[in-house]
Amino acid sequence: MNKKLWYLTKMSLNKKIKTKWFVIANIIFLLLIVGIANIDSIIKIFGGDFSEGQEIMVIDKANVYNEFENNFITASKYIPDFEETSVTIYNKNYDEGVKEVEDNKHKVLLVIEPDNSNYLKAKVVSKEGLGTITNTLINTSLSTVRSGIVLSEYNITREQFNNIQGTVELEKITLSENDPVDNMTVSTIMQVLTLPIFMLIMFLIQMIGAEVNEEKSTRSMEIIISNVSPKTHFMSKVIAANSFVFIQGLLLIIFAIIAIIIRFFASGGDLLAGIDSDIISAANSLPLKEIINTLGIMIPVLLVMMILTFIAYSLLAGVLASMTTNLEDFQQLQTPIVVISLVGYYLAIMSGLFKGSLFIRIMSYIPLISSMLAPTLYVMGEITIFDLIGSIILLIGVIYLLIKYGLRIYKVGILNYSGNDLWKKIFKAVKE
Repeated sequence: MNKKLWYLTKMSLNKKIKTKWFVIANIIFLLLIVGIANIDSIIKIFGGDFSEGQEIMVIDKANVYNEFENNFITASKYIPDFEETSVTIYNKNYDEGVKEVEDNKHKVLLVIEPDNSNYLKAKVVSKEGLGTITNTLINTSLSTVRSGIVLSEYNITREQFNNIQGTVELEKITLSENDPVDNMTVSTIMQVLTLPIFMLIMFLIQMIGAEVNEEKSTRSMEIIISNVSPKTHFMSKVIAANSFVFIQGLLLIIFAIIAIIIRFFASGGDLLAGIDSDIISAANSLPLKEIINTLGIMIPVLLVMMILTFIAYSLLAGVLASMTTNLEDFQQLQTPIVVISLVGYYLAIMSGLFKGSLFIRIMSYIPLISSMLAPTLYVMGEITIFDLIGSIILLIGVIYLLIKYGLRIYKVGILNYSGNDLWKKIFKAVKE
């Protein structure tokens, strides 16, 4: 039996891997992943330049240029990749400045004027948007200059002003072990990880259904079943389909590593080169150590649940495929599987909306969707490690039932080429 099982598995796997479409599809995947990871370098090749900074031309009508320049330069030193932006005095008139900005998108015109009611007023002219950081730096620098004017007018020292503006330090004590901010970050990462799981599940279902129906439609199924038992045939399809999915997943990981290596050399050793400063600042503010520790626990659990879920879906898809006579019938019969997986995927994405709900905790126990939902709920603090273990146990139970009773249905449906009384035969097989 083992020889026949592995022979059928090998034949089924080769039928999927040793094809032109598999090679072409993975070449496309490689190009897409490398292209997305190195999009900034690709844009530079075609004339784009992310490193070219802006020149802020200042028309100073309030005699505060030196203070503004010093404040702007000081503040910009704390922001990565912002050294390219310069501040210069502009001695021409406003119309000429606007013309220069119109001709060069990297130039910005800033006009600073005195204001009777608010000490200072300013306007900025740019061909395109300033960007969040540039806008913030200009506003902050102008506010600091204005504060200096106010302090000078009222004879208040900077020390006195700081004492007036001082805030009360608030000590935060969180009784819960779960940090909501950290949990939200990790849960977002977990939700991103569920997308490839969902896609691979859809791929797995389609693959088993297509192969079983192909063998039935060409009548080759009769020859195969005359030489091996339905159980051996069934298990070979499940093993081959899951092996193919894991091979494809491993290839995608390899493609991602290749993309990172190419980016490393293309950027001169700086993987973050060309990435927007807002994104870098946000990434630097994340508690990476805590996130890595949490993911270090969750990724092994996620892998176990993913493997079990793939096995469960492949068993269910094989059973349903055996009951159909063509691929069109299987497409209709697989709708419940697709709906179940979609429910799990969307619940994982929207899990934050159900925080504290008994409903979402119950749903994390339901097999076939628990692999996408339960890990996300765990990092959010909605369920415990015991709930995760319970979900895994239930999933194993479903796999056992699918093997025990699904095989009976498979034996009846695999050589059935008519839909007449098929359900009666199936229920009879299950009872027996």
